[in-house]
Amino acid sequence: MKSQNKSLTRTLTAAALTLAFATMSAQAQAQEAQPAAEAVPDNQITYNVAVVSDYRYRGISQTRLQPAVQGGVDYVNNPTGVYIGAWATNIKWIKDGGGDASYEFDLYAGKRGQITDTVAYDVGALYYAYPSNSLPTNANTFELYAQVSAGPFSVKYSHSTSNLFGTADSKNSGYLDGQFNYDVYDGFVLNLHAGHQKVKNNSAVSYSDYKVGVTKDFGVFSVAVAAVKTNTDAYVGRNGKNLGKSGAVVTISKTF
Repeated sequence: MKSQNKSLTRTLTAAALTLAFATMSAQAQAQEAQPAAEAVPDNQITYNVAVVSDYRYRGISQTRLQPAVQGGVDYVNNPTGVYIGAWATNIKWIKDGGGDASYEFDLYAGKRGQITDTVAYDVGALYYAYPSNSLPTNANTFELYAQVSAGPFSVKYSHSTSNLFGTADSKNSGYLDGQFNYDVYDGFVLNLHAGHQKVKNNSAVSYSDYKVGVTKDFGVFSVAVAAVKTNTDAYVGRNGKNLGKSGAVVTISKTF
């Protein structure tokens, strides 16, 4: 019996060692097969294009409730978080106001980073240019902005150091907005937004806006569908329609 026990012990020990070595080998092969995380370059340039059914900015249609084609380019230095960018779109609101500009060009620069492991910041400046807009008060606008975000929540404040979008005596206007963006299921991101535009010395055109939407990245392109609403009827297009009316906006975009 003692001889049989020793034989059985040697067999079990050998089997255990064989299983251990096999497990270690399988784990090593799995680690080798797993692709290494792609390193983020120090300097990165990305491009973006989009088609929207209605270009809404802060809830107000910029295209008389009609579609727009948009595109831009961004550069970021990842180690520092410093970025610059440019963006363009077609518009119609300048002509609605009696001017003569069909395009908007935006230039911006800023810096983003972490305050803590869970709280991030983004500060910068944005210049909205409307070439040859010919409005009585120049539509070109310069704003400074600051944003703080934590998880799916973010709060942003934008402050104009010029007159705001062609409104006379509106320097030092401010826009405060909050956003909530959360992946609710399989890449479908819920988008909630509420904002308030205070137009300095022009309370009649100050207003609030709201948005509820969903975004999904399909890889080849992203699709966003949103319901937008404002509480103002002070913005009217040449066609007599309220540019802040409730409506649906569909966006198809691609970043590469």
